[in-house]
Amino acid sequence: MVKLLAKIFIKNPAEYTNPLVRKAYGTLCSVLGICLNVLLFAGKYAAGAISGSIAITADAFNNLSDAGASAISLLGFRLSGKKPDPDHPFGHGRIEYISGLAVAALIIVMGVELLISSVEKIMSPEPVETGLLPAAILLASILVKLYMFAYNRAVGKKISSSAMAATGTDSLSDSIATAVVLLSMGASWLFKVNIDGWAGAAVAVFILFAGYGVAKDTLSPLLGQAPDPKLVQSIEDIVMSSDAVLGMHDLVVHDYGPGRMMISLHAEVDGRGNIFELHDSIDTIERRLKAALGCDATIHMDPVETDNEQVRAERAALEKALGDVKGLRGIHDFRIVMGPSHTNLIFDVVMDTGIGKTPEEFRRIICRTVEERLPDHFAVVTVDTSFVF
Repeated sequence: MVKLLAKIFIKNPAEYTNPLVRKAYGTLCSVLGICLNVLLFAGKYAAGAISGSIAITADAFNNLSDAGASAISLLGFRLSGKKPDPDHPFGHGRIEYISGLAVAALIIVMGVELLISSVEKIMSPEPVETGLLPAAILLASILVKLYMFAYNRAVGKKISSSAMAATGTDSLSDSIATAVVLLSMGASWLFKVNIDGWAGAAVAVFILFAGYGVAKDTLSPLLGQAPDPKLVQSIEDIVMSSDAVLGMHDLVVHDYGPGRMMISLHAEVDGRGNIFELHDSIDTIERRLKAALGCDATIHMDPVETDNEQVRAERAALEKALGDVKGLRGIHDFRIVMGPSHTNLIFDVVMDTGIGKTPEEFRRIICRTVEERLPDHFAVVTVDTSFVF
């Protein structure tokens, strides 16, 4: 259905990285989600009223909250698609993450309310009427929710939307929760055991776990999560494919929302090269990154000595001396200053943020190691933090 609707309502539906196409897909799937969830709410509410089941009624209101979540996602897609303005020069893409967080909050609130109602039902059980009509409605709901999970997950991957991925996860959780309710009805009919309240509690737990997962997935980009290692590798492959680049470091990836990424990095180039030719090579790399990954790139050139035998020898000795230092991820911007009594080694190091050391503590470790293992050498160290893992 989604493919058919996309062909009808979306121009160039295969251009998933196009902001207008992303917005159109988000709008289409959100509207479809609202319609399907409202229909499911009506059917389950009727089934709950007929059977007197708190689990079915609670599941119905869960679908109503899903309709509200789809409405929030719709609003998020509409707002995130706004063009940049003077107050927001990088656009409004992060609104999509905020809408996903709002969906998570709504899911968690509904889960808490359902858990309270279910505990009350456990404490004061009431008879539940079973029948083919409520069972048929629940079975149809499971099939609809599985379909919603499939299309939200598929489209979410194609347009790289965390909000749609969250909606897909919620739909899968809903189908499992409804299956639990259906099984409780079957148990009540076969074994004459009233487990309606317990089934409602199980549904509540599913909903709460789903809400937690959605909140975690949407909050991480807002807090500044590390970039995907595959993305980092793609950036390195493109940069290092240029003959002008000898090495790269200080990569930083800025995420301003799906399809709105900026990166900055330092590229090492031969200090003897023609500055105009090197600059042209860097411009070419920036254009290739834009074409391949859809990101805006700013690259700083670091000139390095390539024909100085003493510099190469000193660097090799330094790398050997620091080879077993825990948390050291690389050395760059290396140069030396010779003196009558000692040699100054001036360089930057990249520190792994997971070692539990401050940059100053790490700098002291590096300096002490150099002085212990390389006599007549002093280290002048700048500590850089790695933003990729």
